[in-house]
Amino acid sequence: MTTTPLQLTILTGGSRGMGLAMALQSLRPNGHLLCLSRHINTQLADEAQRLDATLTQWAQDLADTTGAAQRLEDWLNEQAAQGFASATLINNAGVIPRIGPIDDCPPDDLANALRVGLEAPMQLTAAFLRATGAWVDAGWRGPRKVLNISSGLGRRAMAAQAPYCAAKAGMDHFTRCSALDEAQRPHGARLVSLAPGVIDTDMQSQLRSGDPAAFPDVGRFKDLKSQGQLSTPQDAAASVLAWLDRPDFGSNPVADVRD
Repeated sequence: MTTTPLQLTILTGGSRGMGLAMALQSLRPNGHLLCLSRHINTQLADEAQRLDATLTQWAQDLADTTGAAQRLEDWLNEQAAQGFASATLINNAGVIPRIGPIDDCPPDDLANALRVGLEAPMQLTAAFLRATGAWVDAGWRGPRKVLNISSGLGRRAMAAQAPYCAAKAGMDHFTRCSALDEAQRPHGARLVSLAPGVIDTDMQSQLRSGDPAAFPDVGRFKDLKSQGQLSTPQDAAASVLAWLDRPDFGSNPVADVRD
């Protein structure tokens, strides 16, 4: 009996918000979805069972960046490459620490924001490229993609948002660098750092609740909500996943879903 190769998708932060919406939309009978999140999501597990889709969920603290990356690399090294038609990593997880000037941000919160928002995507990308690169060396020829979920705040400075802006700016630039590296390799992976637009998630609620004295742009985020300018997590997820399927994916390593 011949087994049809599966589309492998690895997703961080898939237990809520746009991440959960992407996870739900990525479930399919011909796919294997691996989610790395702080918590296991029972809704996702129930939907996978209903659709007869292969789902693996890890309760993984992404602030343990080396631990998360090693776990992923070990798991990929245990897989039979021929069982997959393609392999995709989506680095979606991110956190906003206390809103305010950087000198008001507790050191542990600052470190955590940079670990989860920048170091974890870099470590996981490195692990993914090493493990799947070994598949390529052994003759596997499926497409490999890395999609990093960035933000307009990585490209435009905002007061009271230094840690988050810095993490996303770093994500954009490491994507550019890694895309150059992969372009030099036979059957290299394609990478994109994609801004998904403004989305009605818990992160937006956090921004709207900021202290105006410390966060001068809080009114802008309140206006986005009151004027109905926020995408739903479901619509944003659909747009992001559609970007993955574009034939020109990777031609521009830093992009905006609204382009």
